[in-house]
Amino acid sequence: MSSCPTLTTERLALRPFRAEDLDPFFAVMTTDEVRASLHVPDDYSRGAAWGSLAAFAGLWELRGLGQWALEERATGRFVGRAGLYWRVEDDWPGVEVGWMLDPAVWGSGYATEAGARAVRYGFEELGEKTLHSVILPENARSAAVARRLGYRPGAERTLSFFPSRLHVVWDLGRAEWEAAAGRVSGG
Repeated sequence: MSSCPTLTTERLALRPFRAEDLDPFFAVMTTDEVRASLHVPDDYSRGAAWGSLAAFAGLWELRGLGQWALEERATGRFVGRAGLYWRVEDDWPGVEVGWMLDPAVWGSGYATEAGARAVRYGFEELGEKTLHSVILPENARSAAVARRLGYRPGAERTLSFFPSRLHVVWDLGRAEWEAAAGRVSGG
């Protein structure tokens, strides 16, 4: 039994990863577009994809947060992943909201839809004061999603998990998120 909840949006189910997601997840991770956007190494394997799925499940069990598999509600098709992420390294900014979608659905608004639901979960369920998104500077599509979600770009910096590349750490404070959505602050 997973501690990962299943959530829905208008068009998506955000659900726990299952073993049968391995092949569609691996297929998406190895598309030319995702490889370029996330700098996925040429030697990325099904074993590495399995390790990612296991890590996503483990993060839910150990920290009560994690990535969801994204499924189109209308078709049941796997279209990517989105959700909350955290790393143990001291230079990691905190709880991150991230997304990775099949290029076949890029431009559909799914990343923003799933990202918005993850942001809401991070603030309302986890009680986070600030959420982050760690994005490579050249990843204009992810930067656009972050902007639509209300994030503001911070400084470019090198992080120990990927020391060969600079990243931009985007930030979204709970107060700004509540104000933008017309929510009453919970204190």
